[in-house]
Amino acid sequence: MWGYLLRRLFESALILLGITFVTFVLLYLVPADPARQIAGRSATAATVDNIRNQLGLNDPLVVQYWRYLTGLAQGDMGRSYLQRAEVSSLIASRLPASLLLMVSAIVTELIMGLTIGVVAALRRNRPVDHSLMIFSFVAISAPQFVIGILLLYVFAVQLGWFPIGGYGTFAHLVLPSITLGLLGAGWYSRMMRSSMIEVLNQDLVRTARAKGLSKLRIVAGHVMPNAILPIIAMIGIDIGLFMSGIVVVESVFGWPGIGQLAWQAIQRIDIPVIMGVTMVSATAIVLGNLIADLVAPLIDPRIKTK
Repeated sequence: MWGYLLRRLFESALILLGITFVTFVLLYLVPADPARQIAGRSATAATVDNIRNQLGLNDPLVVQYWRYLTGLAQGDMGRSYLQRAEVSSLIASRLPASLLLMVSAIVTELIMGLTIGVVAALRRNRPVDHSLMIFSFVAISAPQFVIGILLLYVFAVQLGWFPIGGYGTFAHLVLPSITLGLLGAGWYSRMMRSSMIEVLNQDLVRTARAKGLSKLRIVAGHVMPNAILPIIAMIGIDIGLFMSGIVVVESVFGWPGIGQLAWQAIQRIDIPVIMGVTMVSATAIVLGNLIADLVAPLIDPRIKTK
């Protein structure tokens, strides 16, 4: 187990190193000039060149990347070009809001996905089953920004049940959580349905029925505890889906998290902030997958680590 853990930690470190290199090279090749963004349109060429020298943007790619890596190893993510603040401080101030949204979305997707999956499995091949699976397909396929705008229009603009955007109360959290969790709910509902059907056909269910147990006791006491095992093992992987969708969702709802910070930085070519958010997101994804791989064998003994 310890050998597997050390190997996975080493692989995770290599993945993060590769992500920093690829992201840095892509940002280096972007035709936009951060110095021009800082100086403004009316600035002279000499002023822009002076800013580039101060930021070290005239240095070769290898020198800039090495400078970034050495700073990152010391916990320094650099300073924002435009906000004149430490990137780590900017991310730290936005991270609690994103974590709150992520936890709420996980709870939302589990409640929706597991409920739909259980009902669909118990009503297999009936109109209810077909309708719920169509809903799951739509939830998986629909772009999150479309879902977010539709929810805002119906429940915030037309009905007035929730605020249009912002942060601070439970009402502000509902629509973003549903938007972010709907994709995972679609996947979980299909997985739960398949897992439930598989367990319903096992000998333990037939034995429970032969003992005269009620349907509720069979489903709650025997079927669901076995069917839910692969679902729990997959929760860590959801972090990757959330990190990819959080930029869109936070921008649509005006949620003050790292996704909104990343979108603002991309619009203004604030490279240190883009790199910092990318590193935090990549670390969360890698850790989520690592935890899922480590926890899965403990939850489901059929899964083995190599």
